[in-house]
Amino acid sequence: MRKIVMVLMASFFMTPTVYAATSSEQAAEKNLHGAAKASFMKKCEKDQTQKVCEEQAAEKKLYGAAKNSFVGKCVKTATN
Repeated sequence: MRKIVMVLMASFFMTPTVYAATSSEQAAEKNLHGAAKASFMKKCEKDQTQKVCEEQAAEKKLYGAAKNSFVGKCVKTATN
């Protein structure tokens, strides 16, 4: 049980790094630079992190307020 928890926690912290290449590629395709690129990267990574967190909530069969709370905490810990 402890190993499962550790793996899940590690996945929370690794999520933004995994998607960084994808966001970078998208920014390059759109030819973004400077502040526009920084803003796009931040939003892109947050959106992708939220998708992962929502998938994890679905796996845990969370709905309603429990899902919203879990996803909020998940995104917050992953993006900090």
